[in-house]
Amino acid sequence: MTTARASAAPDPVGSSERGRGRSRGAGTKGVPRARREEQILGAALEEFGRHGHGAASMAEIARRVGVTKPMLYTYFGSKDGLHVACLDHIGPLLLAAMREAVAASPSKDRLPVTVLTAVFEALEERRHAWFVLYDRTLPHDSEPWRAARRHRAAIDELAISGTAALLHDQGNVDPLDADALKHVWTGTVSALVGWWVSHPELSAQDMGARCERLLSAIRNHV
Repeated sequence: MTTARASAAPDPVGSSERGRGRSRGAGTKGVPRARREEQILGAALEEFGRHGHGAASMAEIARRVGVTKPMLYTYFGSKDGLHVACLDHIGPLLLAAMREAVAASPSKDRLPVTVLTAVFEALEERRHAWFVLYDRTLPHDSEPWRAARRHRAAIDELAISGTAALLHDQGNVDPLDADALKHVWTGTVSALVGWWVSHPELSAQDMGARCERLLSAIRNHV
């Protein structure tokens, strides 16, 4: 899990970190920069996803990685910079997973569960990351707000093309209906991911199978 900042340069950990209790492989001198950024992004995705931008703690992110808080600013410049780096990681990852699922051209009945399963698989090791992308607490017109909006727009464009095609098959060409259904879809995914977070024993494949059962039950009673 890397960003454009990644390089093979060793981690410039300060002397204040040496001798401190820390997790194995984190906060040690000589850790490659790319690996250090991967660790920071992993911790930041969970912290921002759990608590939102405003309440997220840079100190807690640093503690989990085993570095000093100033080290986070050395790498990412600011809390906003770190949040944007998280968005620039998870946004393209989700979009690529969804595009690949759509490109697989499953049957119309299978498409929703195929895309849902792809989303779950992309989030398997970072379940809270969905809520970094859909964080309602981001300050309006801030750099993270603009980055989140940009990544959501790309995902929404793919989603609305799918909802429009689904409605078109039913003889419905109303673009507002397609937009409304896209919001239903996004809300449903958010609800399912939130439920999944509270059930860590379930894998992405478990969730895909569960969604298939639920969608089948809905179709059979409509």
